[in-house]
Amino acid sequence: MLPQAQAAMAEGFRIWANPSSPHKAGRAARAALEEARGRVKALLGWSGEVVFTSGASEALGVAISRSIKPLVAVSQVEHEAVLRLAGDAVRLPVDAGGILAAAPEAGGLVAVQQVNNETGVIQPLDALAASVREGGGWLLADCAQGAGKIALPQADLIALSAHKFGGPIGVGALLVRDWAMLKPTGGQERGYRPGTENLPGVLAMVAALEAGSGWMEQAATLRKSLEDQLVASGCEVIAAGSPRLPTIGAYRMPGRSANAQLIRFDGMGFAVSAGSACSSGSLKASHVLTAMGVEGAGEVIRVSIGRETTAAEIDAFVAAWREIAA
Repeated sequence: MLPQAQAAMAEGFRIWANPSSPHKAGRAARAALEEARGRVKALLGWSGEVVFTSGASEALGVAISRSIKPLVAVSQVEHEAVLRLAGDAVRLPVDAGGILAAAPEAGGLVAVQQVNNETGVIQPLDALAASVREGGGWLLADCAQGAGKIALPQADLIALSAHKFGGPIGVGALLVRDWAMLKPTGGQERGYRPGTENLPGVLAMVAALEAGSGWMEQAATLRKSLEDQLVASGCEVIAAGSPRLPTIGAYRMPGRSANAQLIRFDGMGFAVSAGSACSSGSLKASHVLTAMGVEGAGEVIRVSIGRETTAAEIDAFVAAWREIAA
């Protein structure tokens, strides 16, 4: 969590009152909340509406359950937050590089990630959105990994989480092109999300967005250094030829199970994961790597590069990798 986000959150607690209350303190909190809503739209270049949520998972749930169009298709590599709600929606296949192999033909709501949370692969969502709209549908984009780092796609509904770009846990947003796309059920956020708004979290999220994405260039430099060294050490980079966000990489160490790697890396001071952090405690094979047809999927770990990651840490990780792989 960025220092400026922590400071904004502290200020939010200082001025906190229920934004729905009619008294003076409540009205002041409401004003701060609405100002923050406008700042989110300006910072993300979004001309539609904003519903504050507890994170991307809830935002995706609101979009899928409240959309006036039924969910008809999802990619095979979506986050579990979408797949749990997908029901009998068509699963759209991906190629070996993790890119959608075909656009859906039917109208309705189509859910596709902007950036895959295990591989970092970036989907061509602008082209997909145009195709979906031609068929009379809408595109729901899970932008949890991309928001605050790269430009948002031209989607109809977008989900994001603050903690992915330096904000606090427990706050996010659903961006909606038009209120008429969702069925309200009452409560706060104009009836689209019941529950008292998290003003301190919202203010911290805005502060994190305002910090910008200037560190992406440095992240790309660090990842290139990491991958050049790992490949020279016998590593396989997953989806190496696909467009990828520089903060996420998936790497296979032939002959070493991912779980064994995690234990060794943790003991050496490195926090990595096997697949999604949301399901890394599971022994199930990664559905993402399975959909891509990755050989040796059980030997793949996910490595993330953060805003504070240094070149020295990259070199130390490579040294640890070589020791474990030996």
